[in-house]
Amino acid sequence: GGMAEAILSKKNGENSVAVNVRLKTAGQADQPLLVNYTHVGLAEGLAYVDFGFLEPALLGAVVKRVKQGEAIPKQLEGIRGARVALPLDSLVRLYQQLQQVLVGLQPPKPKQS
Repeated sequence: GGMAEAILSKKNGENSVAVNVRLKTAGQADQPLLVNYTHVGLAEGLAYVDFGFLEPALLGAVVKRVKQGEAIPKQLEGIRGARVALPLDSLVRLYQQLQQVLVGLQPPKPKQS
C-alpha cells in the first residue's frame, strides 16, 4: 500500500492532529480496480459509494443511439467492483481530498502584470 496522512479531529473540530497512516492490503485489495461509474446514496447516516464498470462499447452504442434520435435502453448492465460505506465525516474528508486533487490538475493562471 501507500502512505497517507489522516487528519484526526475531535467532534467540535477545534483540535486537529495529523498522523501518518499505512494501509496493509488484504487479499486482492492491492490490485487497483478500473471503474468508470460511481453512484453515491445516503441511508441512516452513512454514504454508500458504489464503484462500477460499464463496457465502453456499450456506452458508445447508447451515445450513438441518442445522436440518431433512437430510444435508449431502460437499463444498462454493469459490474459492481466495490461498495464502500462512509460515515458522513469521512465523506466530507473525501470531498476535500478530491477538491485538492482537482485544484492540482488546473493549469496555473497567467500572472496579471
